[in-house]
Amino acid sequence: MLVPKPIQRMIDALSRLPGIGPKTASRLTFFLLRADGELNIELATSLNELRSGTGTCRQCFNITTAGQELCPICASNQRDQTLICVVEEALDVIALERTEGYKGLYHVLDGALSPIEGIGPEDLHIAELQERLSDGEVVEVIIATNPSMEGDATAMYLQQQFAKLGVRLTRLARGLPMGGDLEYADQNTLLRALSGRQDLDA
Repeated sequence: MLVPKPIQRMIDALSRLPGIGPKTASRLTFFLLRADGELNIELATSLNELRSGTGTCRQCFNITTAGQELCPICASNQRDQTLICVVEEALDVIALERTEGYKGLYHVLDGALSPIEGIGPEDLHIAELQERLSDGEVVEVIIATNPSMEGDATAMYLQQQFAKLGVRLTRLARGLPMGGDLEYADQNTLLRALSGRQDLDA
């Protein structure tokens, strides 16, 4: 069946989103076609502001509001400045914050080491992390990369790089499933993983 170009364009665009196949994209498109104008306007406005209204924290590389140099976590004097949790993506910060069990700072790598995909140390925010650790203020670094081959490779690389800095290096306990992502873990699993973290040299 031939559909008008605007509808096909929307289906194609939605199909490019993760977890959305052609059937789901078609259902969403026809839902939006029948929805009231307010929803469509709100959705269009939100999409336009998604990029223009956000920025990156210059210290931890978490997502923050445009125009703010530091994210609310880095700017807070209520957070433990001696503790840094290293994660792969900004979504992982949201997942860990939901547990309400972590009160330190974060460092977002923006990915994980993956030679197959051509992602090396220079493609991640590892040099910036090393710079943050150089002043001696940080006592512990929790490596909270995903429990996957890439996440484990990244954790091992960070251990090798920072072993001589005199900082305690820990890794989230194996309460997390292999091959899973932090963003999909439930709060209790994440909380247990944080509480049961172990030294990498143990």
